[in-house]
Amino acid sequence: MTSINTQFLLSLTIIIIGYLSKKYHLVKEEDGDGISRIIFSITLPALIITTFSTIKVTRSLIILPFIVIVFSCLVAFLGNSVFRKEAPRNKAALSMTSVGFNIGLFAYPLVEALWGKEGLKYFGMLDMGNALIIYGLCYFLGSFYTSNDGKINPKELLKKMCRSVPMLTYILTLLLNFFHLKYPSFVLNLAGALSKANMPLSLLVLGIFLSFNLEKSHWMSILKSLLLRYGAGLFVGILLYFILPFEPLFRNTVLIGLILPVSMSTTTYSVEFDLDKKLVGTLTNLTIIISFILMWVLGIFLS
Repeated sequence: MTSINTQFLLSLTIIIIGYLSKKYHLVKEEDGDGISRIIFSITLPALIITTFSTIKVTRSLIILPFIVIVFSCLVAFLGNSVFRKEAPRNKAALSMTSVGFNIGLFAYPLVEALWGKEGLKYFGMLDMGNALIIYGLCYFLGSFYTSNDGKINPKELLKKMCRSVPMLTYILTLLLNFFHLKYPSFVLNLAGALSKANMPLSLLVLGIFLSFNLEKSHWMSILKSLLLRYGAGLFVGILLYFILPFEPLFRNTVLIGLILPVSMSTTTYSVEFDLDKKLVGTLTNLTIIISFILMWVLGIFLS
């Protein structure tokens, strides 16, 4: 338990350093965008290569992406009723922030600290399903609720998925693993060196993006979104934790995975679909705080 508390305190300290660096103008929020691109294009793919190049893909691991896909589709369906009285653009924002998870920036550094490479392979498989939700379902919801004719552009959905460097790295690395092929040793050594920067950079970016500029007029909508997201996540996560016949780390992954914060991609989508960026930003920041606390508590319980 002391080890878990230490890891979370270290993580919290790095997040606070990122936040204070922005508050006192050592860095700008725009700098966080650049660091995020470095993480998603370089350090996170390097971590994926390091973690997945040697793992043995078991039957239970293959189930993880489907759990997050089915869960997100269920939440999107429920959200259509919960947000039915909202204006179309607010409905789009609230629906998008109810599905998908921030695994790359938020979960990976904490999971690596708690369970090492073994934990990362479980969350990595979860993230494969999550990528389909973020670049597929999440984008679809934004397109659908803001489109006058209710039509979406399938080509845009496909383009977004193909531009995801982590997603392509997952697929390539798992294919090589499946056919018993390996990256050259130089690539593995390079990936190992780069992957070490992923945890501190990810936590710093969370702090840089953290904001407490809350709009009072949005509180009812925000409350509905948070209750849907965490209510469904905790209910389904606890249920599956006790009924699934798999190893403890698999069940830990499901329980924690379903209460992670909103994906950072929703901020990008809010600009693309001309949504209320303060509403999306507020929800994103609140879920970071709530998920951090929940993950800390669950980490102690699961230990």
